[in-house]
Amino acid sequence: MAEQAAASGPLPIVPFLKIPSEGSPYLEGQRCRACGAVFLGERATCSKCGGRGTLEPAPLSGRGTLYVYSIVHRSFPGVEVPYVSCVVDLEGGGTVKGNLIGIDADPAKIAMGMPVETVFKVAPRKDAEGNEYLTYYFQPRS
Repeated sequence: MAEQAAASGPLPIVPFLKIPSEGSPYLEGQRCRACGAVFLGERATCSKCGGRGTLEPAPLSGRGTLYVYSIVHRSFPGVEVPYVSCVVDLEGGGTVKGNLIGIDADPAKIAMGMPVETVFKVAPRKDAEGNEYLTYYFQPRS
């Protein structure tokens, strides 16, 4: 299995990260056909309108705004600190937690509501079987 993954490229780090054979990676959510609400990941029922069987997969926007963040100073051994953990409201709907990169971990430089974009990178470590994983981050939009 590790040989297959290595031959075909990195694996998605989470199930809602999609890597199409052609085109760019993207995050996938669920959109309710009844009310238009957008959620991250799969679900059976819309938590906005209560609709059952009304959700369908939908690509999420790669652009959004920073909703909230936290600067992490202590983490697991081997994880570089400080880093910025954040929650982003995406354009068109959906809220995603991730890490903010491309900016100093300094509250004076990070602003709530700042425009951000999704970027995809190969994770810095491989798993025990040697598989690489594609992950996502957010960075300030210029």
